[in-house]
Amino acid sequence: MDQLPKDKKILLFDGVCNLCNSSVNYIIDRDKNDVFRFVALQSDLGKSIQEYLGLNPNDLDTIILYIPGEAYYNKSSAALKVLNEFSGLWKIMNIFYIIPKPIRDVFYNLIAKNRYKLFGKKEQCRIPTPELKAKFL
Repeated sequence: MDQLPKDKKILLFDGVCNLCNSSVNYIIDRDKNDVFRFVALQSDLGKSIQEYLGLNPNDLDTIILYIPGEAYYNKSSAALKVLNEFSGLWKIMNIFYIIPKPIRDVFYNLIAKNRYKLFGKKEQCRIPTPELKAKFL
């Protein structure tokens, strides 16, 4: 994992999921402090990171926030950690930490399980524009 930037938070996402791609676009638009880098779970690097973390690289129904040298978070915890990087009203989302992770993840899993039916799916992972290429590993 030496090729990963140590000063960035790495967000692994389902590269063919329309909901996930929309979420990545939303994060990029609000990442004013250049905190995040993005990796598709299906990519070779995405699979390598998951294996390094001891996770199943075939598990594509989660997002993973990996903070090199510190920790990783998945599912609802990853989503809340990402939202915590934004200013303004997004900080209110921290209230959901009072709900135990297993209960939060029930709702996360419900959406994740049905994301292709609800939001659609692409045939291949997103290819970033030249301007956004630096945001993707």
